[in-house]
Amino acid sequence: MLSIVIPTLNAAATLPATLACLGERSADSEIVVSDGFSSDRTLAVAQEAGVRVVESPRGRGMQLAAGAAGARGDWLLFLHADTRLAPGWAVAAERFCSASASRAAYFRFTLDDDTSAARRLERLVAWRCRRLGLPYGDQGLLISRTLYRDVGGFHALPLMEDVDLVRRLGRDRLVGLDHPAITSAARYRDGYVGRSLRNLACLSLYFAGVPAARIARLYG
Repeated sequence: MLSIVIPTLNAAATLPATLACLGERSADSEIVVSDGFSSDRTLAVAQEAGVRVVESPRGRGMQLAAGAAGARGDWLLFLHADTRLAPGWAVAAERFCSASASRAAYFRFTLDDDTSAARRLERLVAWRCRRLGLPYGDQGLLISRTLYRDVGGFHALPLMEDVDLVRRLGRDRLVGLDHPAITSAARYRDGYVGRSLRNLACLSLYFAGVPAARIARLYG
């Protein structure tokens, strides 16, 4: 059984498209929305779609951990509320799940932007994943519950919770699926270079040991 865990915070604008792309999931799967007490229509959107909702203190790490704890599946797919998996994702996921429970998988980072800047960033992310073993949460993470528990699950971090978990997994236990996870490019509306440099600065600070709560203020 697959449980799809989606952390949300005022995600009413993007959540419907994310949920719509999950329609090809198997009949015995479930969707769990882990909400950080949204003030918009996020809960209404989830309830109208018939998905289960758990509430958690705000913070993506805490919300992901709460969603996993409330999920029933022996496989977990963590997915951001502004990310849409391209058609055919369920077949790719099923093939991976049937092949190995000792590794985790992520999808190919893709932006919903037709510009050349978006394509350059996608290539840089592909290089980062391939060479450094650092996929981010906007690429989804497919992992067996057993492996998730073995590595300690998500920690209660407001930022870098995805990097924290994949570092504990290690590059040898990560598999890139050649299937798109289409993510909103809205965060880059002020410029790809500026946002990319800010992301790199946040990652560098994290590796230098700066607390995630302080980095979150810089991330914005």
